[in-house]
Amino acid sequence: MIQIRQEDILHKVQLQKLLIAVVDNSVLSQNTYFKGGTCAAMLGFLDRFSIDLDFDLKKGSNRDELRKEFKKIFKSLDLTIGNNNEKTLLFTLKYMAPQGLRNTLKLSVYEDIFKSNDYKTIYLQEIDRLVNCQTIETMFANKLVAPIDRYNKHQKIAGRDIYDIHYFFSQGYKFKKEIIEERMNIDVKKFIGNLIDFIENNFNEKILTEDLSTLLPYKKFNKIRKVLKQETLMFLRSC
Repeated sequence: MIQIRQEDILHKVQLQKLLIAVVDNSVLSQNTYFKGGTCAAMLGFLDRFSIDLDFDLKKGSNRDELRKEFKKIFKSLDLTIGNNNEKTLLFTLKYMAPQGLRNTLKLSVYEDIFKSNDYKTIYLQEIDRLVNCQTIETMFANKLVAPIDRYNKHQKIAGRDIYDIHYFFSQGYKFKKEIIEERMNIDVKKFIGNLIDFIENNFNEKILTEDLSTLLPYKKFNKIRKVLKQETLMFLRSC
């Protein structure tokens, strides 16, 4: 069971209400695949709190139709759309919350379709629903790609990416190398070498603290923050 801070319970409730509404919508559930940190945590693959909802788009889906269905759900749940980008299925959503608490969550549908990704219908006990999800091997491969991909696209580094890679390795999970080779267009061994260099040169404790300190209980965060970088590099070098 993932420990959730008292101040994050309202956000968790909002997150679950939105996910249930998406899964219960036949158009959305049949045209998207659940993925990301929240999915991994709900499946028991990850031990940290995750604050957003991420999905993959199913090939052949009608983006405009999905947008209309999402907006219907947002309205029914009294969620206000904080952004207005009609070109993507990326939504920043506001909800009512006491001052000082989280009041925003993001829902993203990624439109890059990779043929190597694998999906499976899995029961999510937290919401009592069967959901189309990425497999753990697919999640792990995409998480390995995430640090460099995020930096190339947005010039940002997320400490949670490194934490998740470390955790997946520590649990003995396997990754699907074909996904890495398809996404990065290089041999997986060469990519791992590039990722090692990237983490060595760009990742530091300050980045980890800014991104991850509110997603883990204090004791767990304090224990991992000083060893995360070196242990992650050890795992990568052993591939």
